[in-house]
Amino acid sequence: MRLSSSFAARAATIFILAALTTACATVSPESRLRNGLMEAGLSPRMSACMASDMVDRLSILQLRRLSSLASLRNSDMGKMSVDRFLYKIRALEDPEIFAVASKAAMRCAM
Repeated sequence: MRLSSSFAARAATIFILAALTTACATVSPESRLRNGLMEAGLSPRMSACMASDMVDRLSILQLRRLSSLASLRNSDMGKMSVDRFLYKIRALEDPEIFAVASKAAMRCAM
């Protein structure tokens, strides 16, 4: 049984569209971190700069721990200063996260 060429073309089109939709649905760790930093109250510019520095230096587990800080903004109702943010990061009790975040904050503040 042979498939018609129009059926094969439609099937190929559907497959390609499904693959593109799946590719668009995945969010990079950097964009997740950037969005989390903004949700925590950092400015978009600072969040983007810090995320690009931090994403390659921290493990997935450490990035997940950082995501818990996104809930901070709800309680503070405003922009968070970088020093207050680093104070909150220190509370995670992971020296590597703190070191990476502080270096990123210093570099991005300049």
